[in-house]
Amino acid sequence: MAALQISLSDTAVSRLVLAEKGQYVVRDTDLKGFFVVVGTRHMTFMVRAEHWENGKRKAVQAKVGRVGEIKAREARSVAKEYLGRIARGEPLTDDEPDETEGPTVEAQEPPSVTLHEAWERYRDSHLVRKGRSARTIESYADHVTRLFADWKDQSLLVLGNEPALVADRHNKITRENGPYVANGAMRTLRAIYNHARKTHRYLPADNPVDAIDWNEEERRNTGMGLKDLPKWFGELFALDNPIRREFHLFSLLSGCRPGALKVAEIGHLDFRRRLLHIPAPKGGAKKAFDIPLSPPMIRCLIRAIRCSRIMHPFAGRRWIFAADSHTGHIAEQKEDRDKLSKWANELRQTFRTVGQAAGVPELDIHILMNHALQGANAGYITTNRLLEDHLRGHQACISATMLEALRTSHIARRSEILGWLETGRIAVQDRSAAPDAASATVRRPKKQRLTPRRARRSGPHEALVDPSGREAVAS
Repeated sequence: MAALQISLSDTAVSRLVLAEKGQYVVRDTDLKGFFVVVGTRHMTFMVRAEHWENGKRKAVQAKVGRVGEIKAREARSVAKEYLGRIARGEPLTDDEPDETEGPTVEAQEPPSVTLHEAWERYRDSHLVRKGRSARTIESYADHVTRLFADWKDQSLLVLGNEPALVADRHNKITRENGPYVANGAMRTLRAIYNHARKTHRYLPADNPVDAIDWNEEERRNTGMGLKDLPKWFGELFALDNPIRREFHLFSLLSGCRPGALKVAEIGHLDFRRRLLHIPAPKGGAKKAFDIPLSPPMIRCLIRAIRCSRIMHPFAGRRWIFAADSHTGHIAEQKEDRDKLSKWANELRQTFRTVGQAAGVPELDIHILMNHALQGANAGYITTNRLLEDHLRGHQACISATMLEALRTSHIARRSEILGWLETGRIAVQDRSAAPDAASATVRRPKKQRLTPRRARRSGPHEALVDPSGREAVAS
């Protein structure tokens, strides 16, 4: 194993840890042949060099002084003198040197943190402590446990001294998993190494990830324009599962990341203020924000909650987008491209594109999409004071622009699609899975119907799912 390499100074040497057994070598980065031998009880400054004698190469190693008895600067000065004499084949004046054909100090493995140990500390003391989202932590863990599984017990010191290992792994992941995954894995490794070096100063200062040639990444420009929306609405209307249909629709209308929407709860919905709270978006709890709701978005949530309570009675008590999964909510947002051409972040890009076409100021779009605001001036904006008037107006403008693109189109079943989008009723036309939901709505006992007075008493969340078909939504 390669020896440690640091600039030998009194401060750096004082931080070295005595060997648990045997000894290990710490070489100086500034003077070749000058090093420290770290034993179980003492540390010793040494020099080692080679010279030719009688046609044979001889290795000469000599003691300079014990750490604590001689300063590093003085030891370096003596080492330079010794190295010069050895190179010229002159004998040393003090202690008689040992002459051998090989090394006399066995460089055993120094104490070094492994990748797994560094990852656990980075996860607990950095990611968790700083409130990073569970999705972010899971992404990092996937890289360590899957893509770097065989490096679990690998010393970071080895990676630091042999960056070619990291470059080769990046090339391998690129071939097997793709360029984006490879770059993401290297960012994880870079962050773990940098964090580990804060407490393990013997690690090389140069991050081994710097040795890789990054794969080129291009932003996926897959969002839709206004002319593309009518066709997409037709595809969405044809989906069999009404809950997934409303999930994708709300993803489009809100521009919210799908990971945050999947775990949206009824308790997060403030009906009176017309806000949906997102407590743990990308970036963790400290990035929590509220989505102002336009009328089409409110109708979408009404339909989603109704369908969830009918199709999944138990899970529907908590989750807006309930599903038959171990968590009780939608776990996978992917759809067959032949059935629905755009979903997930493509809808988020569409929201941004339509917002620009609707004339919404760029700063307001950033706030609606929960983007980090750049610049010191933007940091003074109190966004929660803009939600209930200014931002909701822009949200309503974006929703209206999307529906207007459908309203002025000539696609088949346009009137049926508009009828679905402009009411809070569950669309059941020509559905194989919908008749049960429709009949369930009809067979509900009358005592569960909500009158306006009972809606006010029971609170906003009950009012949302009034089975009578009337929307108790303040205009």
